[in-house]
Amino acid sequence: MQTTPEHLKTAYRDAGWWGDETLSDWLQQAVDEKPKIMAIIDQPDRSNITDGPAQRLSYRALNDRVESLAARFFDAGLRADDIVMVQLPNIAELVVTYFALDRLGVIVSPMPVQYGPFELQHAIQALEPAGFITVRRLKNQDYLAERVAVFQDVCTVFCFGDDVPEDCAPLSLTGSRSEDCRTYTDELDRSADDIFTICWTSGTTGQPKGVPRSHNHWRISGLATTDAADISGTDILLNPFPLVNMAAIGGFLFPWITSQCTLVLHHPFELPLFLQQIQAEKVSYTIAPPAVLTMLLNEKPILDAADLSSIRAIGSGGAPLSEWMVSTFQNDYNIIVANIFGSNEGLCLASGGADLPDPADRAKYFPRFGVADKTWRARVGAMTQTRLVDLETRAIVDQPGVRAELEIAGPSVFDGYWQAEATNAEVFSGDGFFRTGDVFEIPEEPEKSDFYRFVGRSKDIIVRGGMKISPDEIDNVLAGHPRVGAVAVTGYEDPVLGERIGVAVVPQPGQAISLDDLTDYLRQQGLAIFKLPERLIEVDALPMNATGKVLRAELRKQFEA
Repeated sequence: MQTTPEHLKTAYRDAGWWGDETLSDWLQQAVDEKPKIMAIIDQPDRSNITDGPAQRLSYRALNDRVESLAARFFDAGLRADDIVMVQLPNIAELVVTYFALDRLGVIVSPMPVQYGPFELQHAIQALEPAGFITVRRLKNQDYLAERVAVFQDVCTVFCFGDDVPEDCAPLSLTGSRSEDCRTYTDELDRSADDIFTICWTSGTTGQPKGVPRSHNHWRISGLATTDAADISGTDILLNPFPLVNMAAIGGFLFPWITSQCTLVLHHPFELPLFLQQIQAEKVSYTIAPPAVLTMLLNEKPILDAADLSSIRAIGSGGAPLSEWMVSTFQNDYNIIVANIFGSNEGLCLASGGADLPDPADRAKYFPRFGVADKTWRARVGAMTQTRLVDLETRAIVDQPGVRAELEIAGPSVFDGYWQAEATNAEVFSGDGFFRTGDVFEIPEEPEKSDFYRFVGRSKDIIVRGGMKISPDEIDNVLAGHPRVGAVAVTGYEDPVLGERIGVAVVPQPGQAISLDDLTDYLRQQGLAIFKLPERLIEVDALPMNATGKVLRAELRKQFEA
């Protein structure tokens, strides 16, 4: 299955931006060139997360397990262009699964482990999957049990772990070999333009949507991180973000395999273990939320007790960075903090030490890719076009100090949401630029006119701990609560997670309603835990404009007051 129009594929290839390698091709290159180099390392307390011992796999061992798992999937009937939903924590099996499914030409749709039946059922309707892959146990939860019911009569449920029930297909990384599978994969007509993943995002509109991306799309997003963090074959990367979206696939999976270095896994985020892994594995690059980095500098005993001597760079983003934080890490600890701004749709603005050596500038500014007569050291700078447009008229804005929406085009940008023609007509301009929903401005300082400054979002999407959440989706579910007259959720500022979720409710006459009433109801509907509101205010009426649209910015002010 392919996505990008032929004329763009030709243009990207002629420019040398896109190539012919798939994810599996890069693994084979690593096996040929560095078979004994350590490829994947599980976190040491993996047994607290799920079944099985912590894995440490060389590239050769990784390839052996990919071959075994691909044979297991082949024997189960999976074939090219099938879609398989995958819901696994950050363990070696997830990485092996990406490669094994790709080897068969299967499209991978990775799901955050927090997604519950509500989100899974939505994805099932959109994808019609040929399989679902998960674990039996996640921490102390029988993770499989709830999911088997969702996929009953839909597709085969594959499961890693102990004591897998008879109605599921057990998975192991060892044991299977198949000459029929090898023959099939050898004869498969593959292209780097094929869809590799369908990730999920709330994007700039509505409930979660599928985001199809090819190997070549990911190739460019990975290149942006590689250049921003100066990643090479000698690096040891620590990934603490779920390996299901841009932050980890574009930020770690592709930079790792194309650089042929070592990838250490971590998640959920636990600071003591995170610092322990940095020291034990001699990690040279990782990412962390701005709040965590600021907290470390403010908690000197914790920072002084940690050995960060191996770290040369840290990526951060998802919220504005503190100039003090970025400067202190660079000046006092010789660590470059790269400012990364990305999305599943393919936005990849990154301020690294090469293009912005001054740490105070790096905290505030992003490259204005596409500006005339400017050459960037980051290779994506030559490939990417960006512009600002007026939020109302959509006219191009090129004067400083004017807040406007960022639009982007280039070989990293996806081609549209999965089976969403109406939405795609809204989010792409007539000449093919993606409307990001993010508001930037050109700085008023003349010497910074080649850069952007991030201002905020033009849409109501809530970003909680890096997860994008559509308030409309939660509103629609809560509207069914029998004691709710009117309801609306909004994000409000939080120093740790960036934003938390507040809910404003107008109860039915004579009814009382509590936050627990609403969150219990959302749990019953199967909504993911990270979407549950954390504060409630009761109002006489929701603030609305003349057309009846809820003014979430007004609600936000009430929560932040």
